[in-house]
Amino acid sequence: MINKTICVIFDGVGDRPIKEFGGKTPIEAAETPNFDAITKKSLCGLVHTLGRGVRPGSDVSHLEIFGYPINQYYTGRGPIEVAGLGMKLQQGNVALRGNFGTVDKDWNILDRRAGRIRVVDEFTAAIDGIEIDGVKFAVKPGTVHRAGVVMQGEGLSAAISDSDPHETGFPVSTVVPTDYSKEAKFTADAVNKFLKRSYEILDSMDANKKRAAGGDLPANFLLLRGAGMYPSMPSFAEKYDMKACCIAGGGLYKGIGAFLGMDILEVDGATALADTNVEAKFKTALNAVKDYEFIFVHVKATDSLAEDGNFNGKKEFVEKIDKALALFLDLPDDILLVMTADHSTACELKAHTADPVPVMFANPSVRIDDVCTFSEREFAKGGYGFAEGKDIMPQIMNLMGKLHLVGA
Repeated sequence: MINKTICVIFDGVGDRPIKEFGGKTPIEAAETPNFDAITKKSLCGLVHTLGRGVRPGSDVSHLEIFGYPINQYYTGRGPIEVAGLGMKLQQGNVALRGNFGTVDKDWNILDRRAGRIRVVDEFTAAIDGIEIDGVKFAVKPGTVHRAGVVMQGEGLSAAISDSDPHETGFPVSTVVPTDYSKEAKFTADAVNKFLKRSYEILDSMDANKKRAAGGDLPANFLLLRGAGMYPSMPSFAEKYDMKACCIAGGGLYKGIGAFLGMDILEVDGATALADTNVEAKFKTALNAVKDYEFIFVHVKATDSLAEDGNFNGKKEFVEKIDKALALFLDLPDDILLVMTADHSTACELKAHTADPVPVMFANPSVRIDDVCTFSEREFAKGGYGFAEGKDIMPQIMNLMGKLHLVGA
């Protein structure tokens, strides 16, 4: 009988055909003997995480996969991101997520990630604690170029726009209220003043002058987006009666775990980059089954590499994952292995797409199908068929014998 689940989400693993791979996707072009071996013992299918024709973001996809409808529980990515950084939200606080980027003197965006800077601690420290009109801005470093911001004060609102236009070559967007409340106007004004003051501090820092002198892009602007307030919601344990943990390298994904009340297990070498220690993550998951009934493992770099258009890097990283999957080839019969993705990321577009992603449920108790190869096209033939993200947790609960009976 199944009483434990390891759920692995490979960020952005789905893709589209690559001309250089002879029309194969990076998954199809990769050598994946362990993925294929697990596929042969699985029920397989494809998932539109937010529904057909909807292009998903990572945050909302994970909420839907874990059974938290975004129209009910999603208030913006900010609260999720800051939760993963260990920042505490109190009633009335507004949380935002941000990138340290590079702008010119007219605030035109030259790079949204400051050349993918890897450490931003000194920059967050320089602007942490700024006060504007009675509002304190707490700023903490996230993974690589990212940061979390919590606004603390009276009369705040999350109904504000982003300062990040999400594209280079454009000026920083002025933050504006998205409703007609005085709280939203006050909050937008405070954010704009904070951005001006933080730019003045960051642009004049010796660390940024040294970066520019050495040919690196300065981290002289904090691009903000995803304002939100923490909603009232049941924890994962309350919702499913399972003790759960999260194993991730990226701040957002730790944030999703923390947001849902999961314990966060730290792993040495989990960087959320292509150099991440995937094997260490999987070993941690195997050790966690002693203490947890649901283990969420997130692997990021398939998405980041695709967003850079690096199809060879994505293929090679899939092969790196495959080697680590040897650890999951002979799991005990009481463990259900679920592997899927939050969305597809197309190398050609360097962006998320609405294309469905693979999902597999591996255990001797499942009705395995005839799919033998791990790929987007092969999984279209699987016995699970086409589903949506919201269907995954009910299927897990079904396989674990935890679904409530409907009717007599």
